[in-house]
Amino acid sequence: MADRGEKDKPKPAPKPAAPPPVEVPSSAESDEEGKPQKPKSVQPKDDVGTRKGCRRYKWELKDSNKEFWVMGHAEVKILSLVCLAIALMLFSQTAAHPLLTLIITMEMSIFSFFFIIHTFAVQRYMPFILWPISDLLNDVFATMFLVGAVVFAVRSRKTMPVNYFVAVILIAVAGFFALIDICLQRKHFKGKRIRRNVLIPPAKKKVKPMEEEKPPAAPKPKEKKGVKK
Repeated sequence: MADRGEKDKPKPAPKPAAPPPVEVPSSAESDEEGKPQKPKSVQPKDDVGTRKGCRRYKWELKDSNKEFWVMGHAEVKILSLVCLAIALMLFSQTAAHPLLTLIITMEMSIFSFFFIIHTFAVQRYMPFILWPISDLLNDVFATMFLVGAVVFAVRSRKTMPVNYFVAVILIAVAGFFALIDICLQRKHFKGKRIRRNVLIPPAKKKVKPMEEEKPPAAPKPKEKKGVKK
């Protein structure tokens, strides 16, 4: 009987599971959620706009390389460097005048300098230098020096070995590529007019003499009304 009574007793209800811990948001996260996120300003594709820092450098790098390669300056400079490098190697195999090697190494260093400047968009951060004009002058002087080197190489020797002759032809080809680069530089100056009388200082404005300040007029005394008797 006792066993039946124990079986008839209701079993205790299971304990309710503990509620999951509630995450309390920190003050910093709540502040960030409360503040509206500022949308990025739309920048023009053809201009640097208001870009700053890395965004500006990425745009300048892309635009500088696009202009440098599309207009043909990079290809012409690379071809000139290749021709001069091969000519220098051929001159090293034969007895050549040291002036020729000096001209070749000088022109190679200058071409490499302009190539690095335009590749890494350094000229965009130095606007106080007129880069199209400096590049144009470099091409003019490079053409003159290389043509002079060819004339000097031909006159300095009566007999020319094959290596020497090929090196002279490569110097002439490099000078021809520099001349082509001069023609490509003209695109930078199209539609631009030269300002006249830039160096003449502006006329001084005539300063009118200051008028003497008049002393303020003394206030008129008020008339007293007569008292009627």
